[in-house]
Amino acid sequence: MSPIQNARVLFNSVPKGFPVPGETTVYDTTPTIDPDTVPLNGGFLIKTLVLSVDPYFRVAMGGSHLGFTLGSPLAGFGVAVVVRSETPSVAVGKHVYGHTIVHQEYNVIPELGALQIMEKHPNLLWSVYLGAAGMPGQTAYMGWKEYSNAKAGEVVFVTAGAGSVGSMVIQLAKKDGLKVIASAGSEEKGEFLRSLGADVAFNYKTTDTRAVLQKEGPIDIYWDNVGGDALEAALENAAVHARFLQCGSISGYNSAQETSKMFHHINAKALHVHGIIMAHLPLMKYLPEFYATIPAQLANGELKYTEEVTRGLDKVGDVILAVQKGTNKAKAVVLVAEE
Repeated sequence: MSPIQNARVLFNSVPKGFPVPGETTVYDTTPTIDPDTVPLNGGFLIKTLVLSVDPYFRVAMGGSHLGFTLGSPLAGFGVAVVVRSETPSVAVGKHVYGHTIVHQEYNVIPELGALQIMEKHPNLLWSVYLGAAGMPGQTAYMGWKEYSNAKAGEVVFVTAGAGSVGSMVIQLAKKDGLKVIASAGSEEKGEFLRSLGADVAFNYKTTDTRAVLQKEGPIDIYWDNVGGDALEAALENAAVHARFLQCGSISGYNSAQETSKMFHHINAKALHVHGIIMAHLPLMKYLPEFYATIPAQLANGELKYTEEVTRGLDKVGDVILAVQKGTNKAKAVVLVAEE
Protein backbone atom coordinates (compact mmCIF):
# COMPACT_ATOMS: atom_id res chain seq x y z
CA MET A 1 0.00 0.00 0.00
CA SER A 2 1.20 3.52 -0.75
CA PRO A 3 1.46 5.99 2.13
CA ILE A 4 -1.89 7.47 3.16
CA GLN A 5 -2.90 10.53 5.18
CA ASN A 6 -2.48 10.16 8.94
CA ALA A 7 -4.22 13.33 10.13
CA ARG A 8 -3.95 14.50 13.73
CA VAL A 9 -5.16 17.25 16.08
CA LEU A 10 -2.34 19.29 17.62
CA PHE A 11 -2.39 21.31 20.84
CA ASN A 12 -1.18 24.57 19.34
CA SER A 13 -1.55 27.29 22.02
CA VAL A 14 -2.74 27.82 25.59
CA PRO A 15 -6.13 29.59 25.51
CA LYS A 16 -6.77 32.69 27.61
CA GLY A 17 -10.50 32.00 27.77
CA PHE A 18 -12.51 29.55 25.74
CA PRO A 19 -10.42 27.34 23.41
CA VAL A 20 -10.52 28.58 19.81
CA PRO A 21 -10.72 25.97 17.02
CA GLY A 22 -7.87 26.51 14.56
CA GLU A 23 -5.82 28.40 17.16
CA THR A 24 -5.88 26.41 20.39
CA THR A 25 -6.07 23.19 18.41
CA VAL A 26 -5.02 22.67 14.80
CA TYR A 27 -6.12 19.91 12.45
CA ASP A 28 -2.95 18.77 10.67
CA THR A 29 -3.18 16.65 7.51
CA THR A 30 0.53 16.64 6.62
CA PRO A 31 1.63 13.34 8.25
CA THR A 32 1.43 10.15 6.20
CA ILE A 33 1.73 6.46 7.06
CA ASP A 34 1.88 3.14 5.24
CA PRO A 35 -0.11 0.82 7.51
CA ASP A 36 1.35 -2.25 5.78
CA THR A 37 5.02 -1.39 6.22
CA VAL A 38 5.39 1.05 9.12
CA PRO A 39 7.88 -0.54 11.59
CA LEU A 40 6.19 -1.90 14.74
CA ASN A 41 9.36 -2.89 16.64
CA GLY A 42 7.46 -5.42 18.69
CA GLY A 43 4.43 -3.19 19.19
CA PHE A 44 1.13 -2.92 17.35
CA LEU A 45 -0.66 -0.54 14.98
CA ILE A 46 -4.11 0.79 15.84
CA LYS A 47 -6.73 2.59 13.78
CA THR A 48 -8.66 5.16 15.82
CA LEU A 49 -12.43 4.66 15.72
CA VAL A 50 -14.02 6.97 18.31
CA LEU A 51 -12.69 9.66 20.64
CA SER A 52 -14.19 11.18 23.76
CA VAL A 53 -14.23 14.96 24.27
CA ASP A 54 -14.48 15.70 27.98
CA PRO A 55 -14.73 18.82 30.16
CA TYR A 56 -11.27 18.20 31.67
CA PHE A 57 -9.68 18.99 28.29
CA ARG A 58 -9.75 22.68 29.23
CA VAL A 59 -7.88 21.92 32.47
CA ALA A 60 -5.35 19.93 30.44
CA MET A 61 -4.73 23.02 28.31
CA GLY A 62 -3.67 25.04 31.34
CA GLY A 63 -0.60 23.21 32.58
CA SER A 64 -2.12 20.78 35.11
CA HIS A 65 -0.81 17.27 35.74
CA LEU A 66 -3.30 16.17 33.10
CA GLY A 67 -1.72 18.57 30.68
CA PHE A 68 -1.41 18.31 26.93
CA THR A 69 1.98 19.04 25.35
CA LEU A 70 2.26 22.07 23.08
CA GLY A 71 3.01 21.07 19.51
CA SER A 72 1.93 17.47 20.08
CA PRO A 73 -1.37 15.73 19.37
CA LEU A 74 -4.10 15.66 21.96
CA ALA A 75 -4.70 12.38 23.76
CA GLY A 76 -7.66 11.15 25.75
CA PHE A 77 -10.19 8.38 26.11
CA GLY A 78 -10.90 6.52 22.92
CA VAL A 79 -11.46 3.17 21.24
CA ALA A 80 -9.28 1.83 18.43
CA VAL A 81 -8.98 -1.41 16.48
CA VAL A 82 -5.72 -3.33 16.07
CA VAL A 83 -4.76 -3.62 12.39
CA ARG A 84 -1.25 -5.09 12.70
CA SER A 85 0.55 -6.58 15.66
CA GLU A 86 3.91 -7.96 16.74
CA THR A 87 2.70 -8.21 20.35
CA PRO A 88 1.60 -11.80 21.12
CA SER A 89 -1.04 -10.71 23.66
CA VAL A 90 -2.63 -8.17 21.28
CA ALA A 91 -4.31 -9.85 18.33
CA VAL A 92 -5.33 -8.20 15.07
CA GLY A 93 -9.02 -7.29 15.14
CA LYS A 94 -9.13 -6.74 18.89
CA HIS A 95 -10.21 -3.37 20.29
CA VAL A 96 -8.27 -1.27 22.78
CA TYR A 97 -9.69 1.34 25.13
CA GLY A 98 -8.05 3.85 27.43
CA HIS A 99 -7.12 7.44 28.21
CA THR A 100 -3.95 7.51 26.10
CA ILE A 101 -5.48 7.23 22.63
CA VAL A 102 -3.77 9.90 20.53
CA HIS A 103 -5.97 12.13 18.36
CA GLN A 104 -4.51 10.73 15.17
CA GLU A 105 -5.92 8.35 12.57
CA TYR A 106 -3.26 5.67 13.05
CA ASN A 107 -0.80 5.14 15.90
CA VAL A 108 1.99 2.67 16.57
CA ILE A 109 1.77 1.55 20.21
CA PRO A 110 4.97 0.05 21.74
CA GLU A 111 3.14 -1.84 24.50
CA LEU A 112 -0.35 -2.18 25.91
CA GLY A 113 0.53 -0.09 28.99
CA ALA A 114 -2.48 1.87 30.23
CA LEU A 115 -4.68 0.58 27.40
CA GLN A 116 -6.95 -2.40 27.89
CA ILE A 117 -8.38 -4.88 25.44
CA MET A 118 -12.13 -4.35 25.47
CA GLU A 119 -15.03 -6.59 24.51
CA LYS A 120 -18.28 -4.70 24.01
CA HIS A 121 -21.88 -5.70 24.60
CA PRO A 122 -23.33 -6.82 21.24
CA ASN A 123 -26.20 -4.32 21.51
CA LEU A 124 -24.07 -1.27 22.28
CA LEU A 125 -21.97 0.90 19.99
CA TRP A 126 -18.32 1.57 20.80
CA SER A 127 -19.20 5.22 21.39
CA VAL A 128 -21.17 4.22 24.51
CA TYR A 129 -17.90 2.98 26.03
CA LEU A 130 -16.71 6.58 26.06
CA GLY A 131 -19.77 7.72 28.01
CA ALA A 132 -22.18 5.75 30.17
CA ALA A 133 -20.22 2.49 29.83
CA GLY A 134 -16.84 4.21 30.06
CA MET A 135 -14.93 6.70 32.17
CA PRO A 136 -17.87 9.08 32.89
CA GLY A 137 -20.17 6.24 33.88
CA GLN A 138 -17.43 4.64 35.97
CA THR A 139 -16.69 7.94 37.70
CA ALA A 140 -20.35 8.30 38.66
CA TYR A 141 -20.70 4.65 39.71
CA MET A 142 -17.56 4.41 41.81
CA GLY A 143 -17.82 7.89 43.30
CA TRP A 144 -21.43 7.32 44.32
CA LYS A 145 -20.81 3.84 45.73
CA GLU A 146 -17.71 4.86 47.65
CA TYR A 147 -18.59 8.29 49.02
CA SER A 148 -22.33 9.05 48.93
CA ASN A 149 -23.28 6.92 51.95
CA ALA A 150 -26.79 7.27 50.52
CA LYS A 151 -29.86 6.38 52.54
CA ALA A 152 -33.41 6.02 51.25
CA GLY A 153 -35.42 9.20 51.75
CA GLU A 154 -32.45 11.56 51.61
CA VAL A 155 -32.19 14.47 49.19
CA VAL A 156 -29.46 14.77 46.55
CA PHE A 157 -28.77 17.74 44.27
CA VAL A 158 -26.97 16.96 40.98
CA THR A 159 -25.62 19.71 38.70
CA ALA A 160 -25.02 19.20 34.96
CA GLY A 161 -27.51 16.39 35.36
CA ALA A 162 -27.90 15.83 31.62
CA GLY A 163 -24.22 15.03 31.20
CA SER A 164 -22.85 11.51 31.10
CA VAL A 165 -21.70 11.66 34.73
CA GLY A 166 -24.70 13.51 36.14
CA SER A 167 -27.28 11.37 34.34
CA MET A 168 -25.75 8.20 35.78
CA VAL A 169 -25.69 9.71 39.28
CA ILE A 170 -29.40 10.59 39.03
CA GLN A 171 -30.30 7.03 38.13
CA LEU A 172 -28.11 5.49 40.83
CA ALA A 173 -29.65 7.84 43.40
CA LYS A 174 -33.19 6.87 42.37
CA LYS A 175 -32.26 3.18 42.64
CA ASP A 176 -31.17 3.94 46.22
CA GLY A 177 -34.51 5.59 47.02
CA LEU A 178 -33.43 9.24 47.21
CA LYS A 179 -35.29 12.37 46.26
CA VAL A 180 -33.35 13.87 43.34
CA ILE A 181 -33.05 17.57 42.51
CA ALA A 182 -31.19 18.10 39.23
CA SER A 183 -30.23 21.08 37.09
CA ALA A 184 -29.18 21.57 33.49
CA GLY A 185 -28.76 24.44 31.05
CA SER A 186 -31.81 24.15 28.80
CA GLU A 187 -35.46 23.13 28.81
CA GLU A 188 -34.65 20.21 26.50
CA LYS A 189 -32.07 18.91 28.96
CA GLY A 190 -34.57 19.42 31.77
CA GLU A 191 -36.98 17.06 30.02
CA PHE A 192 -34.21 14.48 29.86
CA LEU A 193 -33.62 14.87 33.61
CA ARG A 194 -37.28 14.12 34.25
CA SER A 195 -37.11 11.07 31.98
CA LEU A 196 -34.29 9.77 34.19
CA GLY A 197 -36.55 10.00 37.23
CA ALA A 198 -35.46 13.32 38.74
CA ASP A 199 -38.13 14.50 41.17
CA VAL A 200 -37.26 18.18 40.66
CA ALA A 201 -35.60 19.26 37.40
CA PHE A 202 -34.88 22.86 36.44
CA ASN A 203 -33.02 25.09 33.98
CA TYR A 204 -30.47 26.96 36.09
CA LYS A 205 -30.30 29.71 33.45
CA THR A 206 -33.95 30.67 33.96
CA THR A 207 -34.64 29.45 37.51
CA ASP A 208 -33.10 30.60 40.79
CA THR A 209 -31.09 27.67 42.17
CA ARG A 210 -31.30 28.99 45.74
CA ALA A 211 -35.06 29.25 45.58
CA VAL A 212 -35.32 25.64 44.42
CA LEU A 213 -33.01 24.35 47.15
CA GLN A 214 -34.72 26.39 49.86
CA LYS A 215 -38.05 24.89 48.86
CA GLU A 216 -36.95 21.31 48.17
CA GLY A 217 -34.00 20.91 50.57
CA PRO A 218 -32.06 20.90 52.73
CA ILE A 219 -29.78 18.61 50.72
CA ASP A 220 -28.01 15.61 52.20
CA ILE A 221 -25.77 14.91 49.19
CA TYR A 222 -24.45 17.30 46.57
CA TRP A 223 -22.86 15.93 43.40
CA ASP A 224 -21.08 18.89 41.85
CA ASN A 225 -20.05 19.02 38.19
CA VAL A 226 -20.01 22.81 37.77
CA GLY A 227 -18.77 24.69 40.85
CA GLY A 228 -19.42 28.42 40.94
CA ASP A 229 -22.76 29.78 42.10
CA ALA A 230 -24.36 26.32 42.24
CA LEU A 231 -21.74 25.26 44.78
CA GLU A 232 -22.40 28.39 46.81
CA ALA A 233 -26.13 27.68 46.80
CA ALA A 234 -25.56 24.07 47.80
CA LEU A 235 -23.34 25.07 50.72
CA GLU A 236 -25.99 27.49 51.94
CA ASN A 237 -28.71 24.85 51.77
CA ALA A 238 -26.81 21.82 53.02
CA ALA A 239 -28.05 19.71 55.90
CA VAL A 240 -25.77 19.00 58.84
CA HIS A 241 -23.37 16.15 57.95
CA ALA A 242 -24.19 16.49 54.25
CA ARG A 243 -21.81 14.85 51.78
CA PHE A 244 -20.32 16.99 49.01
CA LEU A 245 -18.94 14.99 46.08
CA GLN A 246 -16.87 17.43 44.04
CA CYS A 247 -16.46 16.01 40.52
CA GLY A 248 -15.98 19.14 38.40
CA SER A 249 -16.17 22.92 38.22
CA ILE A 250 -16.62 23.69 34.53
CA SER A 251 -18.17 27.08 35.28
CA GLY A 252 -14.67 28.32 36.16
CA TYR A 253 -12.51 26.45 33.63
CA ASN A 254 -12.55 29.28 31.09
CA SER A 255 -12.42 32.25 33.46
CA ALA A 256 -10.53 33.53 36.47
CA GLN A 257 -13.43 32.74 38.77
CA GLU A 258 -12.59 32.94 42.47
CA THR A 259 -12.78 29.98 44.83
CA SER A 260 -15.96 29.79 46.86
CA LYS A 261 -16.20 32.28 49.73
CA MET A 262 -18.74 30.04 51.45
CA PHE A 263 -16.45 27.28 52.67
CA HIS A 264 -17.10 28.26 56.29
CA HIS A 265 -20.25 26.12 55.89
CA ILE A 266 -17.98 23.04 55.76
CA ASN A 267 -16.99 23.62 59.36
CA ALA A 268 -20.29 25.00 60.63
CA LYS A 269 -22.32 22.08 59.24
CA ALA A 270 -19.67 19.36 59.72
CA LEU A 271 -19.81 18.60 56.01
CA HIS A 272 -17.99 15.67 54.42
CA VAL A 273 -16.22 16.72 51.20
CA HIS A 274 -14.72 14.27 48.73
CA GLY A 275 -12.94 15.04 45.48
CA ILE A 276 -14.12 12.70 42.72
CA ILE A 277 -11.52 12.02 40.05
CA MET A 278 -11.02 8.77 38.17
CA ALA A 279 -7.32 8.50 38.98
CA HIS A 280 -8.02 8.32 42.73
CA LEU A 281 -11.10 6.10 42.77
CA PRO A 282 -10.82 2.44 43.91
CA LEU A 283 -10.94 0.92 40.42
CA MET A 284 -10.32 -2.70 41.33
CA LYS A 285 -13.00 -2.55 44.01
CA TYR A 286 -15.76 -1.55 41.58
CA LEU A 287 -14.73 -2.14 37.93
CA PRO A 288 -15.62 -5.85 37.82
CA GLU A 289 -19.17 -5.22 39.08
CA PHE A 290 -19.49 -2.18 36.82
CA TYR A 291 -18.70 -4.16 33.68
CA ALA A 292 -20.80 -7.10 34.91
CA THR A 293 -23.94 -4.99 35.30
CA ILE A 294 -23.92 -1.53 33.69
CA PRO A 295 -23.41 -2.30 29.96
CA ALA A 296 -26.24 -4.86 30.06
CA GLN A 297 -28.54 -2.40 31.84
CA LEU A 298 -27.71 0.25 29.22
CA ALA A 299 -28.39 -2.21 26.43
CA ASN A 300 -31.77 -3.33 27.77
CA GLY A 301 -32.93 0.21 28.62
CA GLU A 302 -32.95 -0.19 32.39
CA LEU A 303 -30.44 2.65 32.47
CA LYS A 304 -30.80 5.55 30.03
CA TYR A 305 -28.08 7.50 28.26
CA THR A 306 -27.69 10.03 25.47
CA GLU A 307 -24.78 10.83 23.20
CA GLU A 308 -23.95 13.38 20.53
CA VAL A 309 -21.70 11.87 17.88
CA THR A 310 -19.84 14.23 15.53
CA ARG A 311 -18.23 12.74 12.44
CA GLY A 312 -14.66 13.64 11.52
CA LEU A 313 -11.35 14.13 13.32
CA ASP A 314 -11.29 17.66 11.88
CA LYS A 315 -14.25 18.56 14.13
CA VAL A 316 -12.45 17.93 17.45
CA GLY A 317 -11.75 21.62 18.05
CA ASP A 318 -15.38 22.55 17.47
CA VAL A 319 -16.59 19.82 19.83
CA ILE A 320 -14.15 20.90 22.55
CA LEU A 321 -15.56 24.43 22.38
CA ALA A 322 -19.16 23.15 22.46
CA VAL A 323 -18.45 21.11 25.59
CA GLN A 324 -16.86 24.10 27.34
CA LYS A 325 -19.79 26.37 26.45
CA GLY A 326 -22.37 23.70 27.21
CA THR A 327 -23.97 23.89 23.77
CA ASN A 328 -23.59 20.15 23.21
CA LYS A 329 -26.83 18.31 23.86
CA ALA A 330 -25.36 15.05 25.20
CA LYS A 331 -22.12 13.16 25.81
CA ALA A 332 -19.69 14.41 23.14
CA VAL A 333 -18.02 11.77 20.99
CA VAL A 334 -16.07 12.16 17.73
CA LEU A 335 -16.36 9.37 15.18
CA VAL A 336 -13.00 9.20 13.42
CA ALA A 337 -13.46 6.09 11.27
CA GLU A 338 -15.64 3.08 10.67
CA GLU A 339 -14.08 -0.34 11.08
